[in-house]
Amino acid sequence: MNKISILYWIIALLLILNLSTIGGLIYHHYQGKENEPVLILDVQDDSRLTGRYFRQVLGFDDDQMKAFRRANRNFQPVANQIIFTIDSLKQEQFNELKKESSDSVRLFELAEKIGTQHTALKNVTNRFYLEIKKVCNEKQCNQLEEVFHPLFKNTIPAGKHRNKNINLNQHY
Repeated sequence: MNKISILYWIIALLLILNLSTIGGLIYHHYQGKENEPVLILDVQDDSRLTGRYFRQVLGFDDDQMKAFRRANRNFQPVANQIIFTIDSLKQEQFNELKKESSDSVRLFELAEKIGTQHTALKNVTNRFYLEIKKVCNEKQCNQLEEVFHPLFKNTIPAGKHRNKNINLNQHY
């Protein structure tokens, strides 16, 4: 073999390698869009519900997935901000409780603020649920109820806390 034919083979191999790399990147890019995190529930196994979950378990078609993604884009940032605010207020409340001389008026104010934020979180969760429910058929509505049911229960997973009557970490 002469030098020119060796160069052609090297170029062909490099071309195949580049095309397979680009193809892999494109494939993983589109796969990643279906794996967007959607909703994190504070339930027994800390299930993470994704677009893929709604497509596979509820059998959402492309139009339903578009509606789901639109609702999720409106829900997630607001819910995450509210949860962050609640967590910050709880930390502030706990810091006040740890003081030698806690300010009961301040504790009352913090409790009120936490309650207001909790109400806001319930309202955005309700809107999110209703938006998704609009695009569900009867069977999917039943499955959707099962998915959201843990958000509206007052029980906690066994072993998470000694007192089984309350879940201090539950945001919903």
